[in-house]
Amino acid sequence: MKTRMPPDTDIDSGRRAVMKLAGGGLAVAFLWTAGLGPAVAQMNPRRQAADEAAAAADGNPPFAPNAFIRIDADGSVRLVMPSAEMGQAIYTGISMMLAEELGVGLDQIKVEHSIASDALYGIALLGGGQITGGSTSTRGQWQSLREAGAVAREMLVAAAAAQWHVDPASCSVARGTITHAASGRTLGFGAVAEAAGKLPQPATVTLKDPKDFTVIGKPLRRVDSPDKVNGGTQFGIDVKVPGMKYAAVRTSPELAGTLGSVDDTKARAIPGVIDVIKLDNAVAVVGEHYWAAHRGLDALEIEWRKGVNAHLDTATLVGALQESSRTGPALVGRQPKGEAAAGGKAVEMTFVSPMLAHAPMEPLNATVHVTPGKCEVWTGTQVPTRVQKEAARICGIPLEAVTVNNQYLGGGFGRRLETDQVEQAVAFAKQVAYPLKVIWSREEDIRHDRVRPLYFDRISATLGDDGKPTSWKHRITSGTVLGRWLPAAMGKDGMDSDAIESAADLPYDMDNVLVEWVRHEMPPGLVVGWWRGVGPTHNLFIVESFIDHLAQTAGKDPLAYRRSLMKPGSRPLGVLDLAAEKIGWGRQPLPARVGRGIAVASPFGSHVCAIVEVEVTAQGVLRLRRAVVAVDVGIAINPSSIQAQVQGGLLFGLSAAMFNGITLKDGMIEQSNFHDYRTLRINEAPVMEVYTVNSSESPGGLGEVGTAIAAPALANAIYAATGVRLSELPVTRTSLVESAEALKHVAEIGTGKGDVA
Repeated sequence: MKTRMPPDTDIDSGRRAVMKLAGGGLAVAFLWTAGLGPAVAQMNPRRQAADEAAAAADGNPPFAPNAFIRIDADGSVRLVMPSAEMGQAIYTGISMMLAEELGVGLDQIKVEHSIASDALYGIALLGGGQITGGSTSTRGQWQSLREAGAVAREMLVAAAAAQWHVDPASCSVARGTITHAASGRTLGFGAVAEAAGKLPQPATVTLKDPKDFTVIGKPLRRVDSPDKVNGGTQFGIDVKVPGMKYAAVRTSPELAGTLGSVDDTKARAIPGVIDVIKLDNAVAVVGEHYWAAHRGLDALEIEWRKGVNAHLDTATLVGALQESSRTGPALVGRQPKGEAAAGGKAVEMTFVSPMLAHAPMEPLNATVHVTPGKCEVWTGTQVPTRVQKEAARICGIPLEAVTVNNQYLGGGFGRRLETDQVEQAVAFAKQVAYPLKVIWSREEDIRHDRVRPLYFDRISATLGDDGKPTSWKHRITSGTVLGRWLPAAMGKDGMDSDAIESAADLPYDMDNVLVEWVRHEMPPGLVVGWWRGVGPTHNLFIVESFIDHLAQTAGKDPLAYRRSLMKPGSRPLGVLDLAAEKIGWGRQPLPARVGRGIAVASPFGSHVCAIVEVEVTAQGVLRLRRAVVAVDVGIAINPSSIQAQVQGGLLFGLSAAMFNGITLKDGMIEQSNFHDYRTLRINEAPVMEVYTVNSSESPGGLGEVGTAIAAPALANAIYAATGVRLSELPVTRTSLVESAEALKHVAEIGTGKGDVA
């Protein structure tokens, strides 16, 4: 496979400046193709000015063929990682892609966080920004990182061949050693690194044929596991800077409320408390250590000013969504291709999907040092360049005056695609002379999260004589994350592509499909954000629950009904059949109040089918017995990581469906911590099996696939076990009881959200 380099072209001055920071004996800029679709990297062989000085600042690597690779004189290989590691094993997957083409083992690569730079590390799939999200890291860098490794390999081989006066084609590479088989001579990468740095880049590179892969496809251990096990990994909350102080924060509990008066007399009397600083809507106590700051915060006497949300509650929000769904202008996300056949059986359902918080295990935090004309930030973020821009804006300084030191993330799930907590930390740090670490408590995090939107869905279909849909209409009503976060990415008519993802692109072969979206703005202060699985995690609950309902209405088996709607040989049908085979669908009857539910979809460029088996007692206690998931993610880079990602994502999605929902009362979020926003416990997790379809297609996304498919599979399993078709989440125990007598028993022992298992 030949990849041709583009001709030498201009590189903008801003990129050159960044290249100086990146350093290296020979630097190459990667110009990402803009727009959606497979990301294609174009490498420019232009030698950058001041490379030598930059290389010296970067540890004087003798060979830095592009923004991602550093090879030192001792032969050690460093990968400058553009993506954030938040538990999804991207540091391992990306390293495997590089190692495969470079000709080293995974154990020979050391991974470093990259600087903040859209120009060097932006992903075309996400509009060119340096963003870790949307399950795009692997599919967005699959081609470019392999090319980066191949370029370096060919230059190193060329240097060795020149030294031996042999044809480069007669040399081979393995584990960082170049071998000339005919003469038996060998050279390590370090021995030729400096000479390689002086060579011109090849006009083309040859990527390996997948049949020759020696690293990709192997179930390898994660490169970041040892340090995480022995405590050596530094997350954002672990950062320590000389002279640093700690801040505990409280923001107005009412969304859009403001800070009134503060009596800090008692707080300042607490040993270790240094200062009390304020913003328009928040106050922070600064301490020599966090415990002093935390105690000082509790000692404050604060008066909050009420805002526009003083009487806002969840019922009001849902009612407003329903009204907008009925009367609001609808944008069309998918047009039907033809007229529906006359007659048929009409079927309709409505759904309400709750707001959700992210609740990453590592509380939100940022350490900031503002000095005259400069700002330095230490935090774990999915968007380092956004952090850089916001810090520069708040401090009123140039972008290049802000340094962002990205750290490992103790969970992201989309929460760290936001910069609000860093912005607040910068605003507080501007008021003091020392570095300030601002830490949000769990309560602060959940009550001021940028939540998944609240959705109201109305979906209908007409069934023909064969039970198949002759028409399909789906109207989605919600706020828009994309419209706030990246308005330039909205469609020309104002369409939010995320709002209709997995609703407009069904895995089923149906023509007469109409999908609409009604934009409904949330009240001020109620900010909606990306939640793991984003659009698909909501839409798949609706679509796959409704497909199951249609099968029931048509008197068909849910598996057979789905199969009848799919094209023969399609990839969604492949995962559906694999999951059904592995769980033994239909081979033997299940006990009473035990049921299996199917959900199948093609989100994030992959294909997935989950079959969940549940047991529901007469009193509505829900137990997850088994979950079988089949995925087609294209070429499986690391089968071990695929297993972990799917399992973790599935548990995350099941937790949300069973227990979680953010609700409002008097303009405040009612939930606060894991006691009322909980997750599955180990003893509640099902037995899980993950199967992968062999594929030669380019890799698809994986980080959110398991989450997005969880809720519909669970809901359909509950229907199979109880006959209860869920139209709202989370699951409530009272909805699952067998009889009025059982309901009476439940009422005696208590029930509600978070009490279904």
